Amino acid sequence: MSDGLRFAFFGSSLVSSYWNGACTYYRGIIRALHDRGHEIVFYEPHAWGRQEHRDIPDPPYARVVIYEPTDPDAVRAVVARAAGADVVVKTSGVGIHDHVLEAAVLDLPGDPVRIFWDVDAPATLGAMETDAADPLRALIPGFDLVLTYGGGDPVVARYAALGARCAPVYNALDPTTHHPVAPDPAFAGDLAFMASRLPDRESRVQEFFFRAVDALPDRRFLLCGNGWAGRATPPNLRSLGHVSPQDHNALNCTPLAVLNVSRESMAANGWSPATRVFEAAGAGACLITDAWEGIEDFLEPGREVLVARDGAEVARLLDELDGERAAAIGAAALERVVAEHTYERRGELVEQVLSDHLAGRPA
Repeated sequence: MSDGLRFAFFGSSLVSSYWNGACTYYRGIIRALHDRGHEIVFYEPHAWGRQEHRDIPDPPYARVVIYEPTDPDAVRAVVARAAGADVVVKTSGVGIHDHVLEAAVLDLPGDPVRIFWDVDAPATLGAMETDAADPLRALIPGFDLVLTYGGGDPVVARYAALGARCAPVYNALDPTTHHPVAPDPAFAGDLAFMASRLPDRESRVQEFFFRAVDALPDRRFLLCGNGWAGRATPPNLRSLGHVSPQDHNALNCTPLAVLNVSRESMAANGWSPATRVFEAAGAGACLITDAWEGIEDFLEPGREVLVARDGAEVARLLDELDGERAAAIGAAALERVVAEHTYERRGELVEQVLSDHLAGRPA
């Protein structure tokens, strides 16, 4: 795609990861598109305390517009400012007036490419499939494309059944932001787990993380993320709360291993690696992940990642792990993701999907 395009994104936040797990995905994708000559404006609401917990100033790769989501008319007026863009993107999970934003994007004048970019496709699809009155279900065929940050063929087929053309654009690594660094004693431990506390992750975190904590009282565990305050913590567990992205590399590089636990819907669907997977691998961390179908398409189990079917297996894998093997797994993972799973490659894929759409080819 030789000519730069003008993108307008309507998303949760580009400048804050606070209660915003998709933040690093947005940053990676948008930086890659900017580096390929495209112009991006990112519209985000002043909501959920995100502006009060910024991680970065406005970045050089996008113009950030923060709006007050006071009422539906105010939100529609903001969307109207995107008139003239070549590509208009509404992401899932903005968190306030989502359906107003979706309808307003479809009502924009002109003929931009209108994209619904789903960062939690299994959950979004589940809501539409079980509720015929879900507002998005009626709107989704009006979008030219649906892009998802995971899900593989199962998600593509489910979106097709709802009348949408869908293509996965997976999470990836931005080597300029996630890379090996020196260990930080503040994050010393044997196993670190970082994620916001969400209802559809709670039981899996209990199984894969807290069961391992209970099974290995002599090991040191770290719990990081929003929402865990008030949960009982045994003596071998330190709860650190929200950890800024600026500290993610140190958090990944310091403990013996780090843990990924997928949300229930993503684990059930498969082919849904979290951003955490690539961030950890990009830092050369030894990653233990819960088992889900398709993991081998991203990292090789046993050599580039350790895979556990339950909390007892997490405990066993950690108990058998030493520094030498952990370092070897982390190094192999780093080599793999740098070669195959960078946002530069995802930016190329987005361009190809857009080119195919404009040429009338299947997504």
